Amino acid sequence: MKYDFDKITPRRGTNSYKWDSTDDKDVLPMWVADMDFQTAPCIINALKKRVDHGIFGYTRVPEEYYEAVISWFGRRHNWQPEREWVIYTSGVVPALSAIIKALAKEGDRILTLTPVYNCFFSSIRNNGCELSSCALRYENNAFSIDYDDLEHRAADPKTTLMLLCNPHNPSGRVWTREELQRIGDICIKHNVIVVSDEIHCEIVHPGYKYIPFASISEEFQKHSVTCISPSKAFNIAGLQIANIIVENEEWRQRIDKAININEVCDVNPFGVIATIAAYNEGGEWLDQLLQYIHANYLFFKAYCEEHLPQLPVAPLQGTYLAWMDCRQLGIPSEELEEELMKNAKLWLNAGSMYGREGEGFMRWNLACPRQFVKEGLERFSSFIKKR
Repeated sequence: MKYDFDKITPRRGTNSYKWDSTDDKDVLPMWVADMDFQTAPCIINALKKRVDHGIFGYTRVPEEYYEAVISWFGRRHNWQPEREWVIYTSGVVPALSAIIKALAKEGDRILTLTPVYNCFFSSIRNNGCELSSCALRYENNAFSIDYDDLEHRAADPKTTLMLLCNPHNPSGRVWTREELQRIGDICIKHNVIVVSDEIHCEIVHPGYKYIPFASISEEFQKHSVTCISPSKAFNIAGLQIANIIVENEEWRQRIDKAININEVCDVNPFGVIATIAAYNEGGEWLDQLLQYIHANYLFFKAYCEEHLPQLPVAPLQGTYLAWMDCRQLGIPSEELEEELMKNAKLWLNAGSMYGREGEGFMRWNLACPRQFVKEGLERFSSFIKKR
């Protein structure tokens, strides 16, 4: 490989949320979804050039930014939104909150497939709306959609939006065209707007293909809002940049107003520069990153099959977040998280934070040098054997 993903870059003591949220220096953090790899050299070089200028005032977003976003999705994902459909903001979570504020009213129900990214719950709650949870089926260590329940919930007159996670966090599913088609058909039939969080869209494993929801048809594009960001793929979440793609002009105006009401309409110059560099020059680096993450997953899977066969790991189709079924241990997820922190010096995410359907599961972050994956597994396995 041209890029060295085995390299360990110390993060403790850098005010890293992942590494510095505990005072215990012996804890190995494999929880929050950022990577322990340095970002692409093209991004670092672009940022260094900007830092050398030495003035960091208010920034405007140039046309080059929009061109980079549109070109990337056209080249990589066969979807080329129009320039005027793009609204930039400081992150996907602020984007989701603004979209709910713009397109739903207090008391509306927001539909989603659970277990799901925990900030979906807070974005719904903070806007005075109610969660309508369609539980994913989990059978034979595989997740699928209960379309009967989905349609039942979409048909509820109080349901106005569906938050879709594509690819899905934490199950690791990459929804197929057929699955997305059925979701869209149900939502359009019942006049439910699909808001698709596609922040993990670049992290897809061999044999699977990310399909932008809005790319499926003109009708889907008109009845949906898409949230994207280079933050997960290029490990630049701290630069706080994301985009909302929406064709419907009326919705776009309402979302733009909500972004201003929520005061998330300004972005910093580093996020803009990093996005341009990532989308214009970062393809080769990303391709090699994906190879490394997939190899991490294969290592993780093989270890679990040999040493932890009683704890199945869901097939990882997308994201770098492995989902482990720990229900046979008979320990509530939050308690298991605490015990692992205390006794194994290992920090994982409790599955229960992603909804009641996640109880008994644990989420592992595999976006790190393989040495960390090996060490985390050994600590976990040793902890299990001692119980």
